[in-house]
Amino acid sequence: MNPIHPIYVSMAPTIFEHMSALAKAHGAINLGQGFPDDPPHPDMVAAVARAIREKSNQYPPAFGLPELRAAICDFYRRRQGLALSTDQVVVTSGATEALAAAILTLVKEGDEVLLFQPAYDSYAPMIRRAGGTPVSIHLRPPDWRYDAEQLAAAITPRTRLLILNDPLNPAGKVASEAELAMIADTCIRHDLIAICDEVWEDVRFDGLPHRSLLAMAGMAERAVKIGSAGKIFGLTGWKTGWLCASGDLAQALGRAHQFLTFTTPPALQWAVAEGLGQSDDWFAPQHRRWAASREQLSRGLDVAGFVVLPGAATWFLCVDLAASGIAISDRDFSERAVREAGVATIPVSALWEGEGPRHILRLCFTKDGPTIDAAVERLKRFRETVRETP
Repeated sequence: MNPIHPIYVSMAPTIFEHMSALAKAHGAINLGQGFPDDPPHPDMVAAVARAIREKSNQYPPAFGLPELRAAICDFYRRRQGLALSTDQVVVTSGATEALAAAILTLVKEGDEVLLFQPAYDSYAPMIRRAGGTPVSIHLRPPDWRYDAEQLAAAITPRTRLLILNDPLNPAGKVASEAELAMIADTCIRHDLIAICDEVWEDVRFDGLPHRSLLAMAGMAERAVKIGSAGKIFGLTGWKTGWLCASGDLAQALGRAHQFLTFTTPPALQWAVAEGLGQSDDWFAPQHRRWAASREQLSRGLDVAGFVVLPGAATWFLCVDLAASGIAISDRDFSERAVREAGVATIPVSALWEGEGPRHILRLCFTKDGPTIDAAVERLKRFRETVRETP
């Protein structure tokens, strides 16, 4: 008898692990896995070093340091107008752990959970591990619009939850006020809970403040908001995230969290609390650098003959290979480009369950200028060699 849970017996490495390994093996420029090349802000480095020297290095409270929970509430009050109390916040070891805690808390055997595709690749396996069934709702390029009829058609008597990733990775899509209102109305009418993966909330380039589904009328008691210091500060390896929900729901989420990682390194929590308390002006230079890199990659790809899809958020741009005159699939392009051109990318088809587009490529732009220029030049030369596969 095989003692391994069947979900994990044949599970392959994630596309991010796969492409990063290929990038390393071939000495390629890695525009696949999403992380910035910028050094950490000196204030954040100083804060974590000071915390290690001066603060406790023993177990912090399971639900998070009170100072960090208060800083999260204040940050959301300033940036998004949300009125949260500290008992509504649970600090987690990254947003992926927050997702796991939310899914394990809320999904029961036989429940159906609605997923908008393309989707972060941990959603479906975690739903299945909790005994639920993921049900896909396919969004379509180039606008990736949320459609009320499509959403309604996916709901059955077994539907209990939906997961909304807004802004949407990999597409960079930001839900409009009308789309958020439609999703909120659907949740209320069908008595659904929404897990809101909002890790990209502070990485927007449309000049608008983030609007959380949690803030929509009727959603305060039926939404779980997930945030990430890794995305806000460009420090992905710090793996510090959080859950925000109503008091009773937050308590239940915290109980699931305590048996996953129990807590998160205290020095990182102290430093994140200090960082969240910084003024908007403190964050502005980082955002300007990311915006400039985004424009540089977009402009370079356009000149090189690639059609870049619109997107207002995240660290990624998407390219439509078919519209760019490239007749091979996104996966074939990615596999060949990392080996033949020395540039790692992510095929968006790897983030779909079921039938979806096979011609969309994701590229990370949070790299320095010379790296972006070199990657674009390599992709330009590679594009000229690509031929339709038999």
